[in-house]
Amino acid sequence: MPVLKFKGKSNVYSHHLGVSFRSLEVDEKKSLPKKSKSRKKDKPSLDDNLIIHGDNLHALKALLPRYAGKVKCIYIDPPYNTGNEDWKYNDNVNSPSIKEWLGKVVGVDDLERHDKWLCMMWPRLHLLKELLSDEGVIFISIDDNEIYHLSLMMKEIFGTDNLISTVIPILNPRGRTFDNFFAKTHEYILVVAKDASNSKSINLLPKSGKKLKEYNKTDTQGNKYRILELRNRNPVFNRKNRPNLFFPIFANPKNGSVSLSKSKIFSQEILPRNQKGEDDCWTWSKQKVDANIESLLAKQVSTKAWRVFRKDYLYAENGDISRTKENTLWNEKEINNENGKEVLRELFQGKCPLDFPKSVDLIKKCIKLGANKNSIILDSFAGSGTTAHAVLDLNKEDGGNRKFILVECEDYADKITAERVRRVIKGVPKAKEKQLKKGLSGSFTYCTLGKEINEENLIKGKSLPSYNTLSSYVYYVATGQTLDKVNENENENFYIGKSDKDTAFFVIYKPSIKFLRSKESALNLDRKEKIQKIMKQKKCKKAVVFAPVHYFDSAGELAKEGIIFCQLPFSIYKIAGA
Repeated sequence: MPVLKFKGKSNVYSHHLGVSFRSLEVDEKKSLPKKSKSRKKDKPSLDDNLIIHGDNLHALKALLPRYAGKVKCIYIDPPYNTGNEDWKYNDNVNSPSIKEWLGKVVGVDDLERHDKWLCMMWPRLHLLKELLSDEGVIFISIDDNEIYHLSLMMKEIFGTDNLISTVIPILNPRGRTFDNFFAKTHEYILVVAKDASNSKSINLLPKSGKKLKEYNKTDTQGNKYRILELRNRNPVFNRKNRPNLFFPIFANPKNGSVSLSKSKIFSQEILPRNQKGEDDCWTWSKQKVDANIESLLAKQVSTKAWRVFRKDYLYAENGDISRTKENTLWNEKEINNENGKEVLRELFQGKCPLDFPKSVDLIKKCIKLGANKNSIILDSFAGSGTTAHAVLDLNKEDGGNRKFILVECEDYADKITAERVRRVIKGVPKAKEKQLKKGLSGSFTYCTLGKEINEENLIKGKSLPSYNTLSSYVYYVATGQTLDKVNENENENFYIGKSDKDTAFFVIYKPSIKFLRSKESALNLDRKEKIQKIMKQKKCKKAVVFAPVHYFDSAGELAKEGIIFCQLPFSIYKIAGA
Protein backbone atom coordinates (compact mmCIF):
# COMPACT_ATOMS: atom_id res chain seq x y z
CA MET A 1 0.00 0.00 0.00
CA PRO A 2 1.34 3.48 -0.85
CA VAL A 3 2.38 5.38 2.27
CA LEU A 4 1.87 9.13 2.57
CA LYS A 5 5.03 11.01 3.55
CA PHE A 6 5.04 14.52 4.96
CA LYS A 7 7.26 16.66 7.16
CA GLY A 8 6.50 16.10 10.83
CA LYS A 9 4.80 12.71 10.37
CA SER A 10 7.27 10.93 12.64
CA ASN A 11 6.54 13.49 15.37
CA VAL A 12 2.73 13.22 15.19
CA TYR A 13 2.48 9.53 14.27
CA SER A 14 1.46 8.47 17.79
CA HIS A 15 0.79 11.94 19.22
CA HIS A 16 -2.89 11.09 19.90
CA LEU A 17 -1.79 8.44 22.42
CA GLY A 18 0.13 10.96 24.54
CA VAL A 19 -2.58 13.65 24.62
CA SER A 20 -3.76 14.01 28.22
CA PHE A 21 -7.32 13.25 29.21
CA ARG A 22 -9.33 16.22 30.41
CA SER A 23 -12.63 16.48 32.16
CA LEU A 24 -15.69 18.09 30.57
CA GLU A 25 -16.81 21.04 32.68
CA VAL A 26 -20.50 21.91 32.38
CA ASP A 27 -21.41 25.58 31.95
CA GLU A 28 -24.97 25.78 33.26
CA LYS A 29 -25.54 29.36 32.11
CA LYS A 30 -24.76 28.56 28.48
CA SER A 31 -26.61 25.23 28.45
CA LEU A 32 -30.20 24.65 27.41
CA PRO A 33 -31.22 21.63 29.54
CA LYS A 34 -34.21 19.37 29.20
CA LYS A 35 -37.31 20.55 31.03
CA SER A 36 -38.16 18.43 34.03
CA LYS A 37 -41.44 18.52 35.96
CA SER A 38 -39.82 16.96 39.03
CA ARG A 39 -37.19 19.69 39.48
CA LYS A 40 -37.66 23.35 40.27
CA LYS A 41 -34.59 24.12 38.20
CA ASP A 42 -33.51 22.14 35.17
CA LYS A 43 -29.95 20.86 35.32
CA PRO A 44 -27.75 20.13 32.30
CA SER A 45 -26.36 16.62 31.93
CA LEU A 46 -23.37 15.12 30.13
CA ASP A 47 -25.78 12.45 28.84
CA ASP A 48 -27.57 15.11 26.76
CA ASN A 49 -26.58 16.60 23.40
CA LEU A 50 -23.20 18.30 23.83
CA ILE A 51 -21.58 21.49 22.56
CA ILE A 52 -17.94 21.59 23.64
CA HIS A 53 -15.79 24.72 23.45
CA GLY A 54 -12.12 23.85 23.24
CA ASP A 55 -9.34 22.44 21.10
CA ASN A 56 -10.87 19.51 19.23
CA LEU A 57 -7.81 17.30 19.79
CA HIS A 58 -8.26 17.52 23.57
CA ALA A 59 -12.05 17.42 23.29
CA LEU A 60 -11.97 14.19 21.28
CA LYS A 61 -9.65 12.65 23.86
CA ALA A 62 -11.99 13.79 26.64
CA LEU A 63 -14.91 12.06 24.88
CA LEU A 64 -13.22 8.67 24.66
CA PRO A 65 -14.10 7.37 28.16
CA ARG A 66 -17.79 7.93 27.44
CA TYR A 67 -18.12 7.49 23.69
CA ALA A 68 -15.31 5.27 22.33
CA GLY A 69 -16.90 2.86 19.86
CA LYS A 70 -20.36 4.42 20.20
CA VAL A 71 -20.54 7.13 17.51
CA LYS A 72 -22.40 5.91 14.41
CA CYS A 73 -21.88 8.91 12.14
CA ILE A 74 -19.24 11.64 11.97
CA TYR A 75 -19.43 14.67 9.70
CA ILE A 76 -16.55 17.13 9.63
CA ASP A 77 -15.81 20.19 7.54
CA PRO A 78 -12.15 20.90 8.37
CA PRO A 79 -10.13 23.85 7.02
CA TYR A 80 -9.67 23.35 3.27
CA ASN A 81 -6.16 24.79 3.52
CA THR A 82 -6.70 27.32 0.75
CA GLY A 83 -4.30 29.75 2.39
CA ASN A 84 -7.12 32.19 3.18
CA GLU A 85 -8.50 30.60 6.33
CA ASP A 86 -6.29 32.13 9.03
CA TRP A 87 -5.68 28.85 10.90
CA LYS A 88 -2.62 27.99 12.97
CA TYR A 89 -0.93 24.72 13.86
CA ASN A 90 -0.96 24.79 17.66
CA ASP A 91 -0.68 21.19 18.89
CA ASN A 92 1.82 20.80 21.72
CA VAL A 93 4.22 18.44 19.94
CA ASN A 94 7.64 18.20 21.57
CA SER A 95 9.77 18.50 18.43
CA PRO A 96 12.03 21.36 17.29
CA SER A 97 10.79 21.08 13.69
CA ILE A 98 7.16 21.27 14.83
CA LYS A 99 7.76 24.05 17.36
CA GLU A 100 8.90 26.30 14.52
CA TRP A 101 5.35 26.14 13.18
CA LEU A 102 3.46 26.87 16.39
CA GLY A 103 1.42 30.05 16.42
CA LYS A 104 2.15 30.99 12.81
CA VAL A 105 -0.78 31.62 10.48
CA VAL A 106 -0.79 29.21 7.53
CA GLY A 107 -0.95 31.35 4.39
CA VAL A 108 -1.23 30.58 0.68
CA ASP A 109 2.48 31.29 0.16
CA ASP A 110 3.54 28.90 2.96
CA LEU A 111 5.51 26.15 1.20
CA GLU A 112 4.89 23.78 4.12
CA ARG A 113 1.17 24.38 4.46
CA HIS A 114 0.23 20.89 3.23
CA ASP A 115 2.60 19.31 5.77
CA LYS A 116 1.13 21.43 8.56
CA TRP A 117 -2.42 20.53 7.55
CA LEU A 118 -1.59 16.82 7.53
CA CYS A 119 0.11 17.13 10.95
CA MET A 120 -3.03 18.81 12.27
CA MET A 121 -5.42 16.20 10.84
CA TRP A 122 -3.43 13.01 11.59
CA PRO A 123 -3.96 12.71 15.38
CA ARG A 124 -7.55 13.99 15.16
CA LEU A 125 -8.50 11.34 12.60
CA HIS A 126 -7.00 8.63 14.82
CA LEU A 127 -9.18 9.75 17.74
CA LEU A 128 -12.25 10.02 15.49
CA LYS A 129 -11.64 6.43 14.40
CA GLU A 130 -11.58 5.32 18.06
CA LEU A 131 -14.90 7.03 18.68
CA LEU A 132 -16.61 5.35 15.71
CA SER A 133 -18.68 2.23 16.32
CA ASP A 134 -17.98 -0.93 14.31
CA GLU A 135 -20.84 0.13 12.02
CA GLY A 136 -19.70 3.75 11.99
CA VAL A 137 -18.91 5.96 9.01
CA ILE A 138 -17.23 9.35 8.61
CA PHE A 139 -18.08 12.01 6.01
CA ILE A 140 -15.39 14.64 5.35
CA SER A 141 -16.07 17.73 3.22
CA ILE A 142 -13.00 18.92 1.32
CA ASP A 143 -11.96 20.55 -1.97
CA ASP A 144 -9.12 20.23 -4.49
CA ASN A 145 -6.45 21.63 -2.15
CA GLU A 146 -6.27 18.54 0.06
CA ILE A 147 -8.51 15.83 -1.46
CA TYR A 148 -5.59 13.73 -2.68
CA HIS A 149 -3.57 14.00 0.54
CA LEU A 150 -6.69 13.31 2.60
CA SER A 151 -7.57 10.20 0.56
CA LEU A 152 -4.11 8.72 1.10
CA MET A 153 -4.15 9.60 4.80
CA MET A 154 -7.58 8.01 5.32
CA LYS A 155 -6.46 4.84 3.55
CA GLU A 156 -3.42 4.63 5.82
CA ILE A 157 -5.35 5.26 9.06
CA PHE A 158 -8.60 3.40 8.30
CA GLY A 159 -7.36 0.84 5.76
CA THR A 160 -7.59 0.89 1.98
CA ASP A 161 -10.69 -1.30 1.84
CA ASN A 162 -12.66 1.03 4.12
CA LEU A 163 -12.67 4.06 1.81
CA ILE A 164 -16.22 3.63 0.52
CA SER A 165 -16.56 6.45 -1.98
CA THR A 166 -15.84 10.03 -2.97
CA VAL A 167 -19.09 11.94 -3.37
CA ILE A 168 -19.23 15.05 -5.57
CA PRO A 169 -21.83 17.55 -4.30
CA ILE A 170 -22.67 20.48 -6.60
CA LEU A 171 -22.68 23.30 -4.03
CA ASN A 172 -22.27 26.30 -6.35
CA PRO A 173 -24.04 25.62 -9.70
CA ARG A 174 -23.04 29.00 -11.14
CA GLY A 175 -19.37 28.37 -10.43
CA ARG A 176 -16.86 30.41 -8.45
CA THR A 177 -15.72 33.22 -10.74
CA PHE A 178 -12.58 33.98 -8.71
CA ASP A 179 -11.10 30.51 -9.42
CA ASN A 180 -8.25 30.11 -11.91
CA PHE A 181 -8.91 28.41 -15.25
CA PHE A 182 -12.29 26.87 -14.32
CA ALA A 183 -15.26 28.17 -12.35
CA LYS A 184 -15.64 25.35 -9.83
CA THR A 185 -19.15 24.17 -9.07
CA HIS A 186 -18.38 21.25 -6.77
CA GLU A 187 -16.55 20.03 -3.71
CA TYR A 188 -15.94 16.50 -2.41
CA ILE A 189 -17.19 14.41 0.47
CA LEU A 190 -14.90 11.53 1.36
CA VAL A 191 -16.90 8.64 2.83
CA VAL A 192 -14.92 6.17 4.96
CA ALA A 193 -16.20 3.34 7.15
CA LYS A 194 -14.73 1.90 10.33
CA ASP A 195 -15.33 -1.48 8.69
CA ALA A 196 -16.69 -1.42 5.13
CA SER A 197 -17.47 -5.15 5.29
CA ASN A 198 -20.23 -4.30 7.77
CA SER A 199 -23.44 -4.08 5.75
CA LYS A 200 -24.91 -1.57 8.24
CA SER A 201 -22.30 1.13 7.54
CA ILE A 202 -24.29 2.88 4.80
CA ASN A 203 -28.08 2.97 4.53
CA LEU A 204 -30.18 2.71 1.42
CA LEU A 205 -32.34 5.82 0.94
CA PRO A 206 -36.03 6.07 -0.04
CA LYS A 207 -36.39 6.90 -3.72
CA SER A 208 -37.19 10.53 -4.43
CA GLY A 209 -37.10 13.23 -7.12
CA LYS A 210 -36.46 12.02 -10.67
CA LYS A 211 -36.30 8.42 -9.50
CA LEU A 212 -40.00 8.53 -8.58
CA LYS A 213 -40.95 9.51 -12.16
CA GLU A 214 -39.55 6.21 -13.42
CA TYR A 215 -42.46 4.43 -11.72
CA ASN A 216 -44.93 5.27 -14.48
CA LYS A 217 -46.92 2.04 -14.64
CA THR A 218 -49.79 0.82 -12.46
CA ASP A 219 -51.05 -2.74 -11.91
CA THR A 220 -54.68 -3.80 -11.46
CA GLN A 221 -54.47 -3.11 -7.70
CA GLY A 222 -53.29 0.45 -8.31
CA ASN A 223 -49.68 -0.22 -7.27
CA LYS A 224 -47.03 1.81 -9.11
CA TYR A 225 -44.06 0.05 -10.67
CA ARG A 226 -41.38 0.31 -13.32
CA ILE A 227 -39.98 -2.47 -15.50
CA LEU A 228 -36.34 -3.57 -15.48
CA GLU A 229 -34.81 -6.06 -17.89
CA LEU A 230 -34.20 -9.42 -16.25
CA ARG A 231 -31.07 -10.01 -18.33
CA ASN A 232 -27.90 -9.13 -16.48
CA ARG A 233 -26.47 -6.26 -18.50
CA ASN A 234 -23.13 -6.25 -16.68
CA PRO A 235 -20.57 -7.53 -19.24
CA VAL A 236 -18.58 -9.17 -16.44
CA PHE A 237 -21.28 -11.83 -16.00
CA ASN A 238 -22.26 -14.26 -18.76
CA ARG A 239 -23.12 -17.87 -19.50
CA LYS A 240 -19.53 -19.04 -19.03
CA ASN A 241 -19.07 -17.82 -15.42
CA ARG A 242 -22.75 -18.04 -14.41
CA PRO A 243 -24.01 -21.20 -16.15
CA ASN A 244 -26.77 -21.71 -13.55
CA LEU A 245 -28.28 -18.36 -14.57
CA PHE A 246 -28.58 -19.30 -18.25
CA PHE A 247 -31.87 -21.07 -19.05
CA PRO A 248 -34.89 -20.48 -21.32
CA ILE A 249 -38.03 -18.60 -20.29
CA PHE A 250 -41.14 -19.07 -22.40
CA ALA A 251 -43.60 -16.26 -23.18
CA ASN A 252 -47.23 -16.08 -24.22
CA PRO A 253 -47.02 -13.89 -27.36
CA LYS A 254 -50.59 -12.68 -26.85
CA ASN A 255 -50.37 -11.16 -23.36
CA GLY A 256 -46.67 -11.27 -22.38
CA SER A 257 -47.06 -13.64 -19.42
CA VAL A 258 -44.19 -16.09 -18.92
CA SER A 259 -43.48 -19.64 -17.80
CA LEU A 260 -40.48 -21.89 -17.25
CA SER A 261 -42.18 -24.66 -19.25
CA LYS A 262 -42.85 -24.64 -22.99
CA SER A 263 -46.44 -25.24 -24.13
CA LYS A 264 -48.88 -24.24 -26.83
CA ILE A 265 -49.70 -21.07 -24.85
CA PHE A 266 -46.12 -20.31 -23.78
CA SER A 267 -44.54 -20.92 -27.16
CA GLN A 268 -42.00 -18.10 -27.49
CA GLU A 269 -38.57 -19.14 -26.18
CA ILE A 270 -36.45 -16.30 -24.74
CA LEU A 271 -32.78 -16.63 -23.80
CA PRO A 272 -30.61 -13.99 -22.07
CA ARG A 273 -28.66 -12.80 -25.12
CA ASN A 274 -27.35 -9.34 -25.95
CA GLN A 275 -27.89 -7.42 -29.19
CA LYS A 276 -24.92 -9.19 -30.79
CA GLY A 277 -26.52 -12.56 -30.07
CA GLU A 278 -23.92 -13.42 -27.41
CA ASP A 279 -24.97 -15.47 -24.38
CA ASP A 280 -25.35 -13.44 -21.19
CA CYS A 281 -27.27 -14.61 -18.10
CA TRP A 282 -30.34 -13.71 -16.04
CA THR A 283 -30.14 -11.73 -12.80
CA TRP A 284 -32.44 -14.29 -11.12
CA SER A 285 -32.01 -18.02 -10.61
CA LYS A 286 -34.55 -20.51 -11.97
CA GLN A 287 -35.90 -20.94 -8.42
CA LYS A 288 -36.43 -17.21 -7.97
CA VAL A 289 -38.09 -16.89 -11.37
CA ASP A 290 -40.46 -19.71 -10.45
CA ALA A 291 -41.30 -18.09 -7.08
CA ASN A 292 -41.92 -14.67 -8.63
CA ILE A 293 -43.34 -15.62 -12.01
CA GLU A 294 -46.31 -13.23 -11.63
CA SER A 295 -43.98 -10.22 -11.43
CA LEU A 296 -42.38 -11.00 -14.82
CA LEU A 297 -43.56 -10.04 -18.28
CA ALA A 298 -42.22 -10.38 -21.81
CA LYS A 299 -42.45 -8.10 -24.82
CA GLN A 300 -40.84 -7.39 -28.14
CA VAL A 301 -38.43 -4.47 -28.28
CA SER A 302 -37.67 -2.21 -31.26
CA THR A 303 -35.31 -4.81 -32.77
CA LYS A 304 -38.23 -7.31 -32.77
CA ALA A 305 -36.32 -9.44 -30.28
CA TRP A 306 -38.18 -10.73 -27.24
CA ARG A 307 -37.04 -9.61 -23.78
CA VAL A 308 -38.10 -10.52 -20.23
CA PHE A 309 -38.71 -7.74 -17.71
CA ARG A 310 -39.45 -7.71 -13.99
CA LYS A 311 -41.83 -5.36 -12.18
CA ASP A 312 -39.99 -3.20 -9.64
CA TYR A 313 -42.60 -1.74 -7.28
CA LEU A 314 -42.36 1.71 -5.72
CA TYR A 315 -43.65 0.60 -2.34
CA ALA A 316 -42.27 -2.31 -0.31
CA GLU A 317 -44.53 -4.86 1.39
CA ASN A 318 -44.45 -2.85 4.66
CA GLY A 319 -45.88 0.20 2.88
CA ASP A 320 -42.64 2.22 2.83
CA ILE A 321 -41.18 3.61 -0.37
CA SER A 322 -38.58 1.16 -1.66
CA ARG A 323 -34.97 2.10 -1.01
CA THR A 324 -31.99 2.32 -3.28
CA LYS A 325 -28.27 3.07 -3.29
CA GLU A 326 -27.45 6.77 -3.36
CA ASN A 327 -25.62 8.20 -6.37
CA THR A 328 -22.17 9.76 -5.93
CA LEU A 329 -23.15 12.95 -7.77
CA TRP A 330 -25.38 15.17 -5.63
CA ASN A 331 -26.98 18.05 -7.50
CA GLU A 332 -30.18 18.86 -5.59
CA LYS A 333 -30.88 22.58 -5.23
CA GLU A 334 -31.41 22.19 -1.48
CA ILE A 335 -27.76 21.32 -0.79
CA ASN A 336 -26.34 24.54 -2.34
CA ASN A 337 -24.10 26.66 -0.12
CA GLU A 338 -26.40 29.61 -0.75
CA ASN A 339 -29.13 27.81 1.19
CA GLY A 340 -26.76 27.52 4.14
CA LYS A 341 -26.24 31.29 4.07
CA GLU A 342 -29.97 32.02 3.81
CA VAL A 343 -30.75 29.93 6.90
CA LEU A 344 -28.05 31.70 8.92
CA ARG A 345 -29.39 35.09 7.81
CA GLU A 346 -32.87 34.13 9.02
CA LEU A 347 -31.48 32.96 12.36
CA PHE A 348 -29.27 36.02 12.89
CA GLN A 349 -31.60 38.80 11.72
CA GLY A 350 -30.20 39.30 8.23
CA LYS A 351 -26.53 38.74 9.07
CA CYS A 352 -24.43 35.75 8.02
CA PRO A 353 -21.85 35.57 10.84
CA LEU A 354 -19.62 32.92 9.17
CA ASP A 355 -18.46 32.42 5.59
CA PHE A 356 -19.39 29.33 3.55
CA PRO A 357 -21.76 27.54 5.98
CA LYS A 358 -22.96 24.18 4.71
CA SER A 359 -26.67 23.71 4.06
CA VAL A 360 -28.80 21.77 6.53
CA ASP A 361 -29.99 19.46 3.74
CA LEU A 362 -26.45 18.46 2.78
CA ILE A 363 -25.66 17.26 6.30
CA LYS A 364 -29.11 15.71 6.70
CA LYS A 365 -28.35 13.59 3.65
CA CYS A 366 -25.06 12.43 5.18
CA ILE A 367 -26.83 11.57 8.44
CA LYS A 368 -29.58 9.65 6.60
CA LEU A 369 -26.90 7.60 4.86
CA GLY A 370 -24.71 7.04 7.90
CA ALA A 371 -27.00 6.90 10.95
CA ASN A 372 -30.31 5.61 12.25
CA LYS A 373 -33.00 7.17 14.46
CA ASN A 374 -31.10 6.53 17.71
CA SER A 375 -27.54 7.24 16.60
CA ILE A 376 -24.90 9.55 18.03
CA ILE A 377 -23.66 12.07 15.44
CA LEU A 378 -20.37 13.92 16.00
CA ASP A 379 -18.95 17.06 14.37
CA SER A 380 -15.54 18.13 15.68
CA PHE A 381 -15.23 21.16 13.34
CA ALA A 382 -18.67 22.51 14.25
CA GLY A 383 -18.47 26.03 12.82
CA SER A 384 -21.95 27.55 12.69
CA GLY A 385 -23.57 24.41 14.17
CA THR A 386 -25.28 23.13 11.01
CA THR A 387 -24.85 19.51 12.11
CA ALA A 388 -26.86 20.09 15.30
CA HIS A 389 -29.53 21.86 13.24
CA ALA A 390 -29.67 18.88 10.86
CA VAL A 391 -30.00 16.38 13.74
CA LEU A 392 -32.81 18.34 15.40
CA ASP A 393 -34.58 18.74 12.05
CA LEU A 394 -34.46 15.01 11.33
CA ASN A 395 -35.69 14.17 14.84
CA LYS A 396 -38.63 16.50 14.27
CA GLU A 397 -39.40 14.88 10.90
CA ASP A 398 -39.45 11.23 11.95
CA GLY A 399 -39.68 11.26 15.75
CA GLY A 400 -36.09 10.03 16.05
CA ASN A 401 -33.88 10.24 19.12
CA ARG A 402 -30.58 11.10 17.45
CA LYS A 403 -27.96 12.79 19.62
CA PHE A 404 -25.40 15.37 18.52
CA ILE A 405 -21.95 16.21 19.85
CA LEU A 406 -20.34 19.40 18.54
CA VAL A 407 -16.80 20.63 19.16
CA GLU A 408 -15.70 24.16 18.28
CA CYS A 409 -12.36 25.67 19.26
CA GLU A 410 -12.96 29.27 18.19
CA ASP A 411 -14.19 32.06 20.48
CA TYR A 412 -17.52 32.15 18.67
CA ALA A 413 -18.48 28.71 20.07
CA ASP A 414 -21.06 30.33 22.38
CA LYS A 415 -22.18 33.40 20.42
CA ILE A 416 -22.55 31.68 17.04
CA THR A 417 -22.38 27.86 17.30
CA ALA A 418 -24.41 27.40 20.48
CA GLU A 419 -26.55 30.48 19.86
CA ARG A 420 -27.69 29.07 16.53
CA VAL A 421 -28.73 25.85 18.25
CA ARG A 422 -30.58 27.80 20.96
CA ARG A 423 -32.55 29.72 18.32
CA VAL A 424 -33.27 26.60 16.29
CA ILE A 425 -34.64 24.92 19.43
CA LYS A 426 -36.65 27.88 20.74
CA GLY A 427 -37.70 29.32 17.38
CA VAL A 428 -37.19 32.70 15.73
CA PRO A 429 -40.47 34.69 15.69
CA LYS A 430 -39.49 36.79 12.66
CA ALA A 431 -38.28 33.86 10.53
CA LYS A 432 -40.09 33.21 7.24
CA GLU A 433 -39.59 29.45 7.32
CA LYS A 434 -42.34 27.79 9.38
CA GLN A 435 -40.13 25.36 11.31
CA LEU A 436 -37.55 28.02 12.18
CA LYS A 437 -40.33 30.30 13.36
CA LYS A 438 -41.88 27.67 15.61
CA GLY A 439 -38.66 26.02 16.76
CA LEU A 440 -37.62 22.38 16.58
CA SER A 441 -37.43 21.81 20.38
CA GLY A 442 -34.58 19.94 22.02
CA SER A 443 -31.80 20.57 24.53
CA PHE A 444 -28.03 20.57 24.95
CA THR A 445 -25.29 20.88 27.54
CA TYR A 446 -22.52 23.40 26.95
CA CYS A 447 -19.07 22.32 28.14
CA THR A 448 -15.53 23.56 28.32
CA LEU A 449 -12.39 21.49 28.83
CA GLY A 450 -11.20 21.13 32.40
CA LYS A 451 -7.68 20.56 33.64
CA GLU A 452 -5.73 17.44 32.76
CA ILE A 453 -6.50 14.30 34.75
CA ASN A 454 -2.98 13.49 35.92
CA GLU A 455 -1.02 12.52 39.01
CA GLU A 456 0.07 16.04 39.92
CA ASN A 457 -3.45 17.49 39.87
CA LEU A 458 -4.87 14.56 41.83
CA ILE A 459 -2.11 14.67 44.47
CA LYS A 460 -2.37 18.43 44.97
CA GLY A 461 -6.16 18.42 44.83
CA LYS A 462 -6.26 20.82 41.88
CA SER A 463 -9.61 20.71 40.08
CA LEU A 464 -10.42 17.21 41.23
CA PRO A 465 -12.61 15.43 38.65
CA SER A 466 -16.10 14.28 39.56
CA TYR A 467 -16.67 10.66 40.55
CA ASN A 468 -18.38 10.05 37.21
CA THR A 469 -15.50 11.54 35.21
CA LEU A 470 -12.70 9.71 37.03
CA SER A 471 -14.58 6.39 37.01
CA SER A 472 -15.24 6.58 33.27
CA TYR A 473 -11.62 7.55 32.71
CA VAL A 474 -9.95 4.78 34.75
CA TYR A 475 -12.34 2.17 33.33
CA TYR A 476 -11.57 3.21 29.75
CA VAL A 477 -7.81 3.37 30.29
CA ALA A 478 -7.83 -0.01 32.04
CA THR A 479 -10.04 -1.87 29.55
CA GLY A 480 -10.31 0.17 26.35
CA GLN A 481 -14.09 -0.02 26.84
CA THR A 482 -16.67 2.58 27.83
CA LEU A 483 -19.13 2.46 30.69
CA ASP A 484 -22.71 2.99 29.58
CA LYS A 485 -23.45 4.70 32.86
CA VAL A 486 -21.64 5.36 36.14
CA ASN A 487 -23.86 5.41 39.20
CA GLU A 488 -22.57 8.38 41.17
CA ASN A 489 -24.71 7.36 44.15
CA GLU A 490 -23.44 3.78 44.28
CA ASN A 491 -23.20 3.96 48.13
CA GLU A 492 -20.14 3.04 50.16
CA ASN A 493 -19.25 0.08 47.94
CA PHE A 494 -18.02 2.28 45.04
CA TYR A 495 -18.90 -0.36 42.42
CA ILE A 496 -18.96 1.15 38.91
CA GLY A 497 -19.55 -1.85 36.61
CA LYS A 498 -17.94 -4.90 35.04
CA SER A 499 -15.99 -5.49 31.85
CA ASP A 500 -16.88 -7.94 29.10
CA LYS A 501 -14.33 -10.29 30.67
CA ASP A 502 -16.44 -10.45 33.85
CA THR A 503 -14.13 -8.32 35.94
CA ALA A 504 -15.81 -6.06 38.52
CA PHE A 505 -14.49 -2.51 38.87
CA PHE A 506 -14.48 -0.34 42.00
CA VAL A 507 -13.28 3.26 42.39
CA ILE A 508 -12.95 4.36 46.04
CA TYR A 509 -12.91 8.08 45.48
CA LYS A 510 -14.64 11.35 46.24
CA PRO A 511 -13.66 14.72 44.74
CA SER A 512 -12.41 15.89 48.12
CA ILE A 513 -8.77 16.12 49.23
CA LYS A 514 -9.98 15.59 52.80
CA PHE A 515 -11.62 12.27 51.83
CA LEU A 516 -8.60 11.12 49.80
CA ARG A 517 -6.28 11.67 52.77
CA SER A 518 -8.59 10.02 55.28
CA LYS A 519 -9.00 6.39 56.37
CA GLU A 520 -12.38 6.33 54.60
CA SER A 521 -10.63 6.14 51.23
CA ALA A 522 -8.69 2.97 52.11
CA LEU A 523 -9.37 -0.57 50.96
CA ASN A 524 -9.72 -2.32 54.32
CA LEU A 525 -11.04 -5.68 55.53
CA ASP A 526 -14.65 -4.49 55.74
CA ARG A 527 -14.56 -3.10 52.19
CA LYS A 528 -12.83 -6.22 50.88
CA GLU A 529 -15.64 -8.42 52.24
CA LYS A 530 -18.28 -6.18 50.66
CA ILE A 531 -16.40 -6.27 47.36
CA GLN A 532 -16.27 -10.08 47.46
CA LYS A 533 -20.02 -10.16 48.11
CA ILE A 534 -20.64 -7.96 45.05
CA MET A 535 -18.27 -10.13 42.99
CA LYS A 536 -20.42 -13.13 43.85
CA GLN A 537 -23.64 -11.26 43.00
CA LYS A 538 -22.23 -10.08 39.65
CA LYS A 539 -20.69 -13.51 38.93
CA CYS A 540 -17.16 -12.08 38.65
CA LYS A 541 -14.05 -14.09 39.53
CA LYS A 542 -11.86 -11.00 39.55
CA ALA A 543 -12.13 -7.39 40.75
CA VAL A 544 -10.05 -4.30 40.07
CA VAL A 545 -10.10 -1.73 42.87
CA PHE A 546 -8.80 1.81 42.45
CA ALA A 547 -8.12 3.49 45.80
CA PRO A 548 -5.48 5.75 47.38
CA VAL A 549 -4.27 3.04 49.82
CA HIS A 550 -4.96 -0.47 51.17
CA TYR A 551 -4.55 -1.93 54.69
CA PHE A 552 -3.15 -5.35 53.85
CA ASP A 553 0.33 -6.85 54.07
CA SER A 554 0.74 -6.77 50.30
CA ALA A 555 -1.12 -6.41 47.01
CA GLY A 556 -0.13 -10.03 46.37
CA GLU A 557 -2.26 -11.10 49.33
CA LEU A 558 -5.28 -9.45 47.71
CA ALA A 559 -4.48 -10.89 44.29
CA LYS A 560 -4.75 -14.42 45.69
CA GLU A 561 -8.41 -13.65 46.41
CA GLY A 562 -8.99 -12.26 42.92
CA ILE A 563 -8.67 -8.57 43.84
CA ILE A 564 -6.22 -6.39 41.91
CA PHE A 565 -5.34 -3.20 43.79
CA CYS A 566 -4.48 -0.07 41.76
CA GLN A 567 -3.32 2.93 43.71
CA LEU A 568 -4.83 6.29 42.86
CA PRO A 569 -3.44 8.26 41.17
CA PHE A 570 -0.32 6.27 40.25
CA SER A 571 -1.79 3.11 38.76
CA ILE A 572 -4.07 4.49 36.08
CA TYR A 573 -2.93 2.27 33.23
CA LYS A 574 -4.19 -0.48 30.99
CA ILE A 575 -4.45 -3.67 33.04
CA ALA A 576 -3.61 -6.80 31.09
CA GLY A 577 -6.56 -9.16 30.96
CA ALA A 578 -8.93 -6.79 32.78
